[in-house]
Amino acid sequence: MSKDIKKLAERRLNFFQTMKAVAWGFFGVRKNRGYDEDIARINPVHLIIAGILSAIVFVVGLVMIARWLTGSLA
Repeated sequence: MSKDIKKLAERRLNFFQTMKAVAWGFFGVRKNRGYDEDIARINPVHLIIAGILSAIVFVVGLVMIARWLTGSLA
């Protein structure tokens, strides 16, 4: 099992490209061919980190928008 994880972690896609793939996933607009290419090359460790960072940024953004909207209505 450990060898499999090490082999997956050696994939060549850099962190910026992984963030780009995660962003496409958040928007839900990705061609099947591009998805298949990303899955074959994405480093799973980068994918987990990028997903967590993207989720945090998304939630903080929603909170900021909600505060701005409720502050402007008062």
